[in-house]
Amino acid sequence: MIKGITILGATGSIGVSTLDVVARHPDRFKVVALTANRNVKGILEQIQQVNPTYAVMKDPQAAATLRENLADIGSKTVVLEGVEGLCQVAALDEVDYLMAAIVGAAGLLPTMAGVKAGKRILLANKEALVMSGALFMDAVKASGAELLPIDSEHNAIFQCLPATHAVGLEASGVARILLTGSGGPFRATPIQDLSQVTPEQACAHPNWSMGRKISVDSATMMNKGLEYIEACWLFNASTDQVEVVVHPQSVVHSMVEYIDGSVIAQLGHPDMRTPIAYGLGWPDRIESGVPLLDLVKHGQLNFEAPDETRFPCLRLAREAMQSGDTASVILNAANEVAVDAFLSGQIPFTRIAGVIEDTLSQVSLMKPTDLDVVIGSDEQARCHAKQLLGK
Repeated sequence: MIKGITILGATGSIGVSTLDVVARHPDRFKVVALTANRNVKGILEQIQQVNPTYAVMKDPQAAATLRENLADIGSKTVVLEGVEGLCQVAALDEVDYLMAAIVGAAGLLPTMAGVKAGKRILLANKEALVMSGALFMDAVKASGAELLPIDSEHNAIFQCLPATHAVGLEASGVARILLTGSGGPFRATPIQDLSQVTPEQACAHPNWSMGRKISVDSATMMNKGLEYIEACWLFNASTDQVEVVVHPQSVVHSMVEYIDGSVIAQLGHPDMRTPIAYGLGWPDRIESGVPLLDLVKHGQLNFEAPDETRFPCLRLAREAMQSGDTASVILNAANEVAVDAFLSGQIPFTRIAGVIEDTLSQVSLMKPTDLDVVIGSDEQARCHAKQLLGK
């Protein structure tokens, strides 16, 4: 039976890789809906390739432009817009799988719409779970949705855990989760030079091809901090059951250590098509287009502890998870504001962590009883972070 798919964030790197994998299996998958923010040119090309029933542009003006372009070529794809349109295509009856690949807090509501509709959620938007935590996981249980992590690290952990891990890590014989990260482009840069790095340098990841925001997060290791929080929620792990390990080669995507001393790791090329194919095909394995790994060619694999003096964002993320309540919401919101300011040349790279820490210390925590509280805390944190930047 052919599975219908909605791709949230279709023009980003994850969306493009998803379409590449889907195209290899026309007998298994059909794209029902594609979504983007403002990239009309990119989504128009994709629509012509896969002919989806729906396309959604979050930006209304972009939606109007896309409608005109589709009318000119005689396309029957229906164009929707705004958050309402995103949520609508996430929950369509004809959709079985939802690829949640919108970057940042913007992905929360449409991803949750897919969860509540009981879809298979291929979660590549870590911020949705970072922000909503228990609310997200409770909604998955209540709706019967399937939640499969697509971030390479969490997908690796999922593959390395026993099938019984849902009952608890300790009960399944798991000692700890080892979450690997490359250390980004500035792992060996002298700390005194970090204040002078440019957005272009921060976005030049040595191993992965990613969007600008997530590339900066990798450079600060906030990306790993967000993944640390996500791992705690995904795998019902305590904060001391997850440990971050720097692995510059990005071949070992993460590991699980067991109480008998065994360590099981998932290895592969740094190519997101591998975890995407795993999520699409699970419990089967399907061809992804990624070449087989030649370990002899790679030679050495190195591991080291992260330097939290160099990467204070990693510490801030761990402390936010330990604090609970809406601390992770505030952390994520302040980070998005600070990264945007860095990319636009308003602040130096080293100011990103300071904006986050100041916001965390000054915005009050709340009990995240529902999504309205989460969204309200997010807005308050963004407002405060912008005030710190003089916006």
